[in-house]
Amino acid sequence: GGISATVCASESLRSRGHELALVALFNEGGLGNADALRRALSPRLTVVELTPLRNDGAHVGVDVVDEWLQCNAHEFEALVHTLLRCRQVSADVTPEATPSIAARALSAARCPYLAAKPAQPHVLQSSTAALPAAAPPATAAVDAASSDAMPASPASPSATDVSTAIDAPSTSSLLADDMRLLWHPYTSATAPTECLAVERASGVEIELDDGRTLVDGMSSWWSAIHGYAVPQLDAAAATQLGKMSHVMFGGLTHSAAVGLGQRLVDLTPEPLQRVFLCDSGSVSVEVAIKMALQYWRARGVAGRNRLLTVRGGYHGDTFGAMAVCDPVNGMHAEMFSGSLTQHLFAPRPRPKFHEECTDADVADLARLLEEKCDEVAAVIIEPIVQGAGGMHFYSPDYLRRVRELCNRSGALLILDCIATGFGRTGKLFACEHAGISPDIMCVGKALTGGYMTLGATLATAEVAAGVSGGRGARSAVPLMHGPTFMGNPLACAVACASIDLLASTPWEARVGAIEQQLAEQLRPCADSVAVADVRVLGAIGVVEMKQPIDMRKAQARLASMGVWLRPFGKLLYTMPPFVISDADVKKIADGMRAVIEDAEHSQS
Repeated sequence: GGISATVCASESLRSRGHELALVALFNEGGLGNADALRRALSPRLTVVELTPLRNDGAHVGVDVVDEWLQCNAHEFEALVHTLLRCRQVSADVTPEATPSIAARALSAARCPYLAAKPAQPHVLQSSTAALPAAAPPATAAVDAASSDAMPASPASPSATDVSTAIDAPSTSSLLADDMRLLWHPYTSATAPTECLAVERASGVEIELDDGRTLVDGMSSWWSAIHGYAVPQLDAAAATQLGKMSHVMFGGLTHSAAVGLGQRLVDLTPEPLQRVFLCDSGSVSVEVAIKMALQYWRARGVAGRNRLLTVRGGYHGDTFGAMAVCDPVNGMHAEMFSGSLTQHLFAPRPRPKFHEECTDADVADLARLLEEKCDEVAAVIIEPIVQGAGGMHFYSPDYLRRVRELCNRSGALLILDCIATGFGRTGKLFACEHAGISPDIMCVGKALTGGYMTLGATLATAEVAAGVSGGRGARSAVPLMHGPTFMGNPLACAVACASIDLLASTPWEARVGAIEQQLAEQLRPCADSVAVADVRVLGAIGVVEMKQPIDMRKAQARLASMGVWLRPFGKLLYTMPPFVISDADVKKIADGMRAVIEDAEHSQS
């Protein structure tokens, strides 16, 4: 009866000149009432799910409600913040007064329940010690999904009483607090890019707190390959939380980590046999670099301590990773010039994905390997797709030649598969396009299906033995890296579930269909005077513009069309979840074309 009662309450409020701003659901338990309410009342209705009440299934009594209010004061405060945003009054309030509004509302909500039993001392939080002496009674409207009826409140307030408690000008909006407190990636603290506030995400959509939904064409920076609110991953996380969320990995182990290690060894190219679990993709690159350096040091060749890579690459934001990003056009180049280790760089791979690679195309790389052979510990490269360095797709034959050159020189080959792993390019790992295997491989991003941070560095048995000083019982040189959250059980359990889910689905067909549709819908953009190039590979669609994109304007345009993308530089691109529908791919492509049309008009 919860939905019916809420709809009736809404109609009653409207007949009195009020408008329903928010519905709070208790004991929702996956019943789907939020969607049902939006269908019945308004698609823009804000519906929030709160911590369940202690409910015996028959009724919600005074003790139950008061207990919830005492135990969930912070959640109640967040509810008030949400309501203020719905009413669009939060821009006029200050953060210093935030606790006062929530405290007064809490006092008003608790008042009728406290009257039913002896008063108990209760402190909301230190900043709200001075509460109003006695707030007027207020109705507490509870929709307990597991209850048959909504109980009548012990007291009935006037409209003035409720308004006074909520409208006091003393709280800031979520976005104002965000700008005051948080530092977002690649953003100025003094002139930050405006954010959109997300309430939840499901399927391929993110829902904003104003009720709008956007198709996520970014997969949360290329990681959420299964989309959001995935039942299998949710269940894996819940099951693991019931056991343990974390234990240190030094001297301890657990089934989630061992299970993930086995899955990764089974999935990746055969020579890779040893797995180092770490915090993120960037850290997996740091670990790979350490492996390469320790490998040569253990062999008594400490002079082989430099890396060789190519221009246009991106490997992460930590210092070791930054040092092998593009030293001229990379995002870190100017800011950290002179502070990074100096490595060796060959030109960006010239041949495109479907083109042949000639001796001339690898001549500079071959020359550097020959001239600096006694200095180069490893070659590190992103296979086939250079991601954040420019979304450049190059020939698999180029990668084959890199493998051959490493074999000749003895340099190890590190493949950074963080962005291209787990099916993104149409192969499980991008190096499969070239039919080669590395000595060391880095994975991350989609490893957990985008649920939480985790990376892994895989090495061949030869590299692992070499790092440790050789083979045999006396080889006990440790790999010098040990993150606090290494092998986190929660992340490992979700990663296992994500890999199993990917293996159980027709992901190759899905990625192939996305590739075909993106190609059909984006190729015509190449005719635009504003476009320099269009390229598609797997579930990656890229439109390279001739001029830099105004990201704020582009994102506003895209959001108005129900699409979330994050352009950078001259690149307008999408890397959607594999579960996306044809209609949503079209929606993304339509949004991209609209941004291109805007660019055409600005140039005319």
